[in-house]
This record gives sequence, structure tokens and C-alpha cells, in this order.
Amino acid sequence: MDRLIKYKRAVMFLISLVLLVCHMAVFWYVWNRFFSMAIIQPFYRKGNWLMVAVYTILLYTFARIYGGYKIGYFRVSEIIYSQVLALLFTNFITYCQISLVGRMFMDPVPILLMTVAQICLVVLWAYSANKAYYHIFPPRKMILVYGSRAATELVYKMSKRSDKYLICSAVCTDEGYESVIEKIRGFEAVVLCDVKSQVRNQVIKYCYEHSVRVYMTPKLSDIIIGGADKLHLFDTPLFLCRNSGLSYDQRMAKRALDLTLTSIALILLSPFMLLIALAIKLDDHGPVFFKQKRLTLDGKIFEVYKFRSMVVDAEKDGVARLASQHDDRITRVGRFLRKVRMDELPQLINVFKGDMSIVGPRPERPEIAEQYKQTMPEFDFRLKVKAGLTGYAQILGKYNTLPYDKLKMDLIYIESYSFLLDLKLILMTIKVLFIPESTEGVADGELTPIDHIGNQEQKDKKRNQ
Repeated sequence: MDRLIKYKRAVMFLISLVLLVCHMAVFWYVWNRFFSMAIIQPFYRKGNWLMVAVYTILLYTFARIYGGYKIGYFRVSEIIYSQVLALLFTNFITYCQISLVGRMFMDPVPILLMTVAQICLVVLWAYSANKAYYHIFPPRKMILVYGSRAATELVYKMSKRSDKYLICSAVCTDEGYESVIEKIRGFEAVVLCDVKSQVRNQVIKYCYEHSVRVYMTPKLSDIIIGGADKLHLFDTPLFLCRNSGLSYDQRMAKRALDLTLTSIALILLSPFMLLIALAIKLDDHGPVFFKQKRLTLDGKIFEVYKFRSMVVDAEKDGVARLASQHDDRITRVGRFLRKVRMDELPQLINVFKGDMSIVGPRPERPEIAEQYKQTMPEFDFRLKVKAGLTGYAQILGKYNTLPYDKLKMDLIYIESYSFLLDLKLILMTIKVLFIPESTEGVADGELTPIDHIGNQEQKDKKRNQ
């Protein structure tokens, strides 16, 4: 595998190219067989090739956004789901394009049959490509290097992907640097979790020298440095961390995108929102909307709007808490709304008003934020931009993802912000809407993020005694 790893990108490119060429061939046949001569003014040869080229570019772009070519990275089911989603978008846009060229609504049956055939092709390709990938690149044998805190959460998450990550041993840095290095020898990769900076730097340099792959959980300072500009004014390299959130032109571009998309969305979704409001009213005759104080840019407090998904006075005891997976406070209509995140639709009004942005850190309740800040003073770092409807934490995380991990993902977004990144995250949000794991509450008996914070406080107190 060590000899082949240098050709990994080339192998992945060829595997992806096989599927793309097959899709292109299928569309070429359908276009020439059913549409090329059916339009009012048929194309010449170059026009036909242009249609195929546009189709291929669209399909490749959507598949890349949704991770449809990440064989060996995503599970087979997610690869298939991503490819199918890309096909549905591309084929719908292509049908609209063909109808515009033909100056009438063309027969959609060929496109529908083409989509079915392509989905079958995707399933066959995904399983074959996945099997070939793991035959060529089997999982590496890894050793976990951890610090003062046991890395049980990380080990549990990585163990779910034993096809990709094979943690065979573990060593604590308390055993000393020499002991850690001695145990690292013979492993193909190292996982660093919560290791002090001095020891971590030594281990990273050793692994770099000996070409050993390193996976590590980043510290907040790593994420901030990752967004730094590199200055080459002198013969001494400098990193510039601006640490001021978004620039004026970035804020203007972001606001223009927010206003454009929310205006369109509110117009298109208003019939669905009326039906949802009616369903909530008929369910228990309570109010349709739920308002709650949340935090946004620079710690400003605003009222967020949501469709009510819980019973009236769900927190009449005055205690702020997250919903559990089988929470009896959630109404029948509310359970469905939460599953597909339609309870969040009224927040489009917040975005239109300027309290929020479409993409950004989720707005947190002031009282819960205060609890988080007791063990994470850096939690306010996420307030350097407006709160948002979606972001990395919502796309990659779950409802019960730990606050510290959400903070890291929010900072990654802030430090790597771009207009194109916002567009990509908006498209990626569509993908997770129908993935149950991304919207499920805290499982019964499972610790909530707030519980984890409390447990960490107790551990810190014991350590300091």
C-alpha cells in the first residue's frame, strides 16, 4: 500500500471518471434519440456536444459539492445518496434547459427513464468502486496518543468506521516522550487527541521526519492560525491573524445573498408555511409561532421565530434544556417538523430582518451560552459573525454534538469564509434535511451537551483539589 499511496489521487480520479463517462454516454444517447431532432431548430454537431458538455459540468459540480466521489471516505449508502441527489438536480435543470431550447415543454418520460437507469448505474458503481478501493488501500493500523483526558468519545466515533480507521493501540503522554515514540514505531498512522502543545509538536515533527500520517483534533488556536494570511515582506515568515470577523465587502456580499435568497424562499414557501400553521393550530389549538431570545453578532439579543413544535409552556419550570429523542413535550405535528427541520422556516423572517444570516453559527440561548462559557470562555468567539440558519455544525454535526466540537466547526467557517463557501453550504444543507441522524434529539439515557459540561466541571474541580 505504501508504494501505491502516491498514486491514490490518480486512482480516485480514474474511478470517478468511469462513472462520469458512463453518465455522459447515457445522456448522449437520450439527447440524440429523443430530443436532438425534436426541437424546433436542431443543433449542428458542435451544439450537440455543447449540450453534453454543459450536462457533464453540472453533474460533476453537484456530485463534488455533495461528496459523491468520496469513495473510501463516505459509506457506500452516503455515496449513493449524494450521487442520486446530484442526478436529480442535474436532470431537472437539464430538462428545463431542453424545454427552453425546444420552446415548449418536452416529453419528460425519457429524462425520467434516464434517471432510473443512472441510479442503477450509480449503485453498481458505488459498490464496485468501494470494494476496489479497500482492496487497494486497506485501513491503516493506527495508535492513539492522548493527554490528560481519555479520548473515549473520539475512539467511539472512529470505531464506527473500522473500514477506514483501525486503532490498534493507545498511549498516554504521561508515560513520557521517549515511551510514546517507542510505541509509535511500527504503526502507519498516529491519532493525537488533547495533547499538550510541547509534546504534540515533538510528535508531529517525529512523524513528519519518518513519513508517518498524523490525525489530530485541532485546538482553537490552530483553527485561528489556519485562516491567517502569509506575509513575505521579510526573510522571516509572518502569519497575520486579523481576528476581526468579516470585512465590510464580505458583509455586504453576504447580506445581498441573504436578501435575495430569503425573498425568493418566502414567496415560494408561503403556501407550505400556511399549511404548517394550520396543522399546528388544528393539532392542539395553541399558538402557531414560538419566540425565544437568542444571541447573534457581538452578543446582541434578538427574538428568533420558529413554528411551535412543543406543547405550550414546555419550560414552565424555568429550566432551559435540550429536547431528548423521545421527549413527550414534542407534539405530533412538531415531531414531523423537527425531522425535516421545517420548524426552522420562520427564521427566514429573521434573516430578512437582518438579525440572522442564512449561513452562520446557530443562535444560542443566553442562559445556555453562560453555562457553556463556564468551561469554555472562548464560546463567544462564534459571535464575530451573525447567527445563521445553517453551517458546518448543522451539516456535519448532530443535535447532540458536543458544544466544543460545534465551536470548532463554527470557527472553521468564520476563518475560511467566502461567498462561494456560503453557496456550497446552502446546497449541502439540502442533503442533510432527510438524514435522521442530523436532526435526532439526545437519546434516552444519553448525556446532553450541558451534562457533558457539568461533568467536565466536576473533573476540573477534582483535578485542582
